[in-house]
Amino acid sequence: MTLENITMPKLGESVTEGSISSWLVKPGQKVEKYEAIAEVLTDKVVAEIPSSFTGVIKEIIAEEDEAIEVGGLICTIETEGGGGSTETKEEPKTESAPPKPEKPAKAPVAKQATGAPRYSPAVLRMAGEHGLDLEQITGTGSGGRITRKDVLAYIEEGAPVTKAETAPVVEATHNVQASASPAEQPKASVPAAGSNDVEIPVSGVRKAIAKHMVESKHEIPHAWMMNEVDATNLVNYRDSIKENFKKEEGFNLTYFAFFVKAVAQALKKYPLLNSTWADDKIIQHKDINISIAIAANDVLFVPVIKNADEKSIKGIAREISELAGKAKAGKLSPADMAGGTFTVNSTGSFGSVQSMGIINHPQAGILQVEAIVKRPVVLDSMIAVRDMVNLCLSIDHRVLDGYMAGSFLKEVKANVEKITKDNTSIY
Repeated sequence: MTLENITMPKLGESVTEGSISSWLVKPGQKVEKYEAIAEVLTDKVVAEIPSSFTGVIKEIIAEEDEAIEVGGLICTIETEGGGGSTETKEEPKTESAPPKPEKPAKAPVAKQATGAPRYSPAVLRMAGEHGLDLEQITGTGSGGRITRKDVLAYIEEGAPVTKAETAPVVEATHNVQASASPAEQPKASVPAAGSNDVEIPVSGVRKAIAKHMVESKHEIPHAWMMNEVDATNLVNYRDSIKENFKKEEGFNLTYFAFFVKAVAQALKKYPLLNSTWADDKIIQHKDINISIAIAANDVLFVPVIKNADEKSIKGIAREISELAGKAKAGKLSPADMAGGTFTVNSTGSFGSVQSMGIINHPQAGILQVEAIVKRPVVLDSMIAVRDMVNLCLSIDHRVLDGYMAGSFLKEVKANVEKITKDNTSIY
């Protein structure tokens, strides 16, 4: 028998941690190699973690809802003959020793010369919310690590609120300071439900979305602008071919595919919109990967159309159809969600005519395509009824100023308004 470690896999670019939303196995349960053992949450996606070995689950290390860094130990498995895997070999293996995963003393995580104890974001958040000194809590996790359950148990036992002067925080690290300074960030009172209210538990996916939205709003200084666009030619063109297109291709030719193409073309001309703020520099991405927002099953997903500038309108329409189908079936993979550099959101599908999108961190912009509506407009000094659409752009003001954002939006408008049957090929 050999004891092997299973670790948190890498779940996509720039994804540094994930939370186990639910374990699919229990200690003592036999699993086959590649069999799903847990579901993991990252930003807006749920993925399964397959077992890297055939064997018996020995110990569950990671708690549900606990944030675990990529490469962090999540469970151990006992295998016969050490039949191995491939992805977690760097982890030290306890070869001939009996099943003895790191079982350090249950003492609280102590301050060592080697550095400060590490806490998961969930633990830090709870400590901050309740004003707890984490050094007073005994960790029961791997290596004496304090888990979310330890904090909950401490709170239920009537944990004393930490006073600033009682904690000698002189040597405290950043992490400890963040959790032990409630006086600087007073906790807003949590609303209580009334007798006629309904309390809805927050799912792991909803928590992940909330976390990402807060991160975007806290970190990115948003600015916003809107342009009116005359989409009459586009509407006439698309409506004239949509029936045949559906019969021949088997999927819908939506207006949205035209807008994604128009945005991708504009990003080639104004690549600064296709960038990321990185503290002392701006990273301008070469690939134009358009994230598209898809609401499915009460959850918002943001899969990516990669290299959208190189694809035809038909190719983009196909990907929109396929990604929407995957989202509704819960089959989006981390690869489907990775690598987005700019987001286009079809808010008009809900009838919206004006909205301000929250930028999909760490991107620098998001464009909302609102509903196409017939409106009277002045054209050549006469009133005409046209198909009008508002395009609403949110930008990261650290990366972009009004001139660049306005120029980009003007380019998108021009790209849309010039679409006709004569100058725009679907293929």
